Amino acid sequence: MSDSTGSVLVVDDDADMRDMVHDLLEDRGHRVSTAGSGPEALKRLGEADYEVVLTDLRMKGMEGIVLLSEIKRNFPDSNVILMTAFGSVETAVEAMKHGASDYLAKPVKKDELIRVVERVMREAALRREVSWLRKEVRKEYSFHHILGKSKPMRAVFDLISRIAESPTNVLITGESGTGKELVAKAIHYNSDRKEAPFVPVNCAAIPEQLLESELFGHMRGSFTDAKADKHGLFEEAHKGTLFLDEISELPITLQAKLLRAIQEKEIRRIGATKPISVDVRIIAATNLHLAEEVKAKRFREDLYYRLNVIEVKLPPLRDRREDIPLLVEGFLKKCGKARNKEIKGLTEAALAMLMDYIWPGNVRELENVIERAVTLSRGEKITPDDLPSGVQGARGDRRVLEEAAEKTLPLHEIEKEYIKKILEKTGGNKYQAAQVLGIDRKTLYRKLAEIEGTPQLEG
Repeated sequence: MSDSTGSVLVVDDDADMRDMVHDLLEDRGHRVSTAGSGPEALKRLGEADYEVVLTDLRMKGMEGIVLLSEIKRNFPDSNVILMTAFGSVETAVEAMKHGASDYLAKPVKKDELIRVVERVMREAALRREVSWLRKEVRKEYSFHHILGKSKPMRAVFDLISRIAESPTNVLITGESGTGKELVAKAIHYNSDRKEAPFVPVNCAAIPEQLLESELFGHMRGSFTDAKADKHGLFEEAHKGTLFLDEISELPITLQAKLLRAIQEKEIRRIGATKPISVDVRIIAATNLHLAEEVKAKRFREDLYYRLNVIEVKLPPLRDRREDIPLLVEGFLKKCGKARNKEIKGLTEAALAMLMDYIWPGNVRELENVIERAVTLSRGEKITPDDLPSGVQGARGDRRVLEEAAEKTLPLHEIEKEYIKKILEKTGGNKYQAAQVLGIDRKTLYRKLAEIEGTPQLEG
């Protein structure tokens, strides 16, 4: 028995040959039909799907080459193997030119026939699987499936649709957790590069001493552990897209090499003497203000302008609160399916808490909160008790402001308490707190120094 059975149509005007091949393949577990001529074969193909058509080349009426052409035109998913007693290199080449998957010369050995038919079946199955996966990937990363109906997200969708087909480099900016990689994938899978690889790399996650090798590759013996030639990520992304996440973390020494790769469209492996041409679209992402990094001499100005041809700014979740119910619905379905739990929604109180919370971790934090709630929920709906204490306290934060207004507290007192509350919610992360407050880090440090009555410290 074959490990993978399939359907085969055997076409031959020699009845004995048809019967022999039929029995041989049927014994292997395949579903086998036969036809005595080309027209009969086309009729059968119109009635049922066949993964493989095994046909004689020389037949009365319609010859095998003509049948092959008809099959490739009308039934392109069927794979054709030609058999002939008049085997020659020229005949084989002609058959392949017309789209044959393989070629067998008569008298055909039984073992060879089985091997060729089953290899073609496996290759056909693999092509179908790859085709299906590509369709699923495109569907998953289609920008129509990035959830959002708010005005800021509609602007993002419009920009993606306008730049996807362009070869232009793109810089995606936004706070951590806003979905920058998802947008990068949406751009790639809606572009003419969608058949080629999308290669992501987190510039902050790879040690500096390894990052050059990861990006550009190396030659055997170029350093101690280089025991074989290695392709870099630029080569892997050839004809496709290279996504450089957290680009601000790229060491200054590598920024010059990245700039050259972009400008010259070629890279040089470590230890190599010759460059390699690459055709790669660059999409970079950062949660920092790269213009400020340029001013601080931490990022090359020329590289910044090469990357920032078109900027896609992703809004923080607090600026698109009307999308929260839509996002929650999507995450409930995703998490409920993963945990085999049917959750029908949230109570009004739970949804109100989600709407009031400031979401310093943005969409990623919302997804984590919903995943936690689905895991802990004992009923059909998510309740406030299923939410983290920080989210539950969001309603209380509003009461604090209302009470401050009632007491007519001075603005600087309210500001002081609000800054403390934001720092508490961001776990003391001053960078995130500054982003939430809408101020730069220097301003936050100055205000903290005033609050604490200490001299201002830079950091």
